[in-house]
Amino acid sequence: MSVTIEIATESAAWERLPGAEAMVRRAVEAALRDAYIVEGEIGIVLTDDARMQALNKSFRGTDKATNVLAFPAPAPRLSGDGPRPIGDIVLAYETLAREAEHEGKAIEHHLMHLAVHGTLHLVGFDHVDDADALAMEARERAILAKLGISDPYAHENAGAAA
Repeated sequence: MSVTIEIATESAAWERLPGAEAMVRRAVEAALRDAYIVEGEIGIVLTDDARMQALNKSFRGTDKATNVLAFPAPAPRLSGDGPRPIGDIVLAYETLAREAEHEGKAIEHHLMHLAVHGTLHLVGFDHVDDADALAMEARERAILAKLGISDPYAHENAGAAA
């Protein structure tokens, strides 16, 4: 794969999850393979809730932290050297850790799920309406299954059946 994945760690909180960069890289590569993306570049930022809250407020008008933000690159250049930018993904440690604990998931699996989720946003998937959400969730399940990670939405389905 000739996709360049640059990862920057902005928060020392990520030291609590050794191997986070390798996990993110593996998840992003799997999602890109699934989307048949073989060329380009993605930036990943591992940050904390404070920085994520500022980004979320600035770009989405929501003054709270969130687990992942994805920033697709503008339309591709018609000419120029170098790989085509695909976009950037930002992940917040504290929110990710809280969610994993609350949902009874391994933090490593939740991290990889969010990296896949963010990557799918970069390549055009969304969950604005129910049909789009179902399609995106199915794609996430399939990608994560190939990575040996169980259905990240199983806890929601179990709650709905109860």
